[in-house]
Amino acid sequence: MKNDELNRLGGLILDASIMAHKELGPGLLESAYTFALRKELILRGVNCRLQVPVEFNYKGDALGKIYVIDILVEEQIIIEVKSVDTMIPIFDAQLITYLKLYQKKLGYLINFNVPLLKDGFHRIVYKF
Repeated sequence: MKNDELNRLGGLILDASIMAHKELGPGLLESAYTFALRKELILRGVNCRLQVPVEFNYKGDALGKIYVIDILVEEQIIIEVKSVDTMIPIFDAQLITYLKLYQKKLGYLINFNVPLLKDGFHRIVYKF
């Protein structure tokens, strides 16, 4: 997928995230935002999957499903949904790990537990 298409999808993800946040407000569980965001993306014609397992291999040994991606958009963009009071660096590291293991370039870390979604919306690039 070309960078222009990834950026176009990023705009749709932001728009869908803002709408889900406006409808639900802060303070709910991550699962509520995950399902609402998925619905908003589908309404915009974006294909996405929820709770996508990530297999982990170490030096040739398959360790099985270790991680689960909250939302995978168009098989290219990983979205990690949070609903926390404070974002901590490990959340960024977690998304970068998902990007690396799933061999994707672009991810979004979205914390819905904020008054304004722009304060909780973070784009993470890995070898873009």
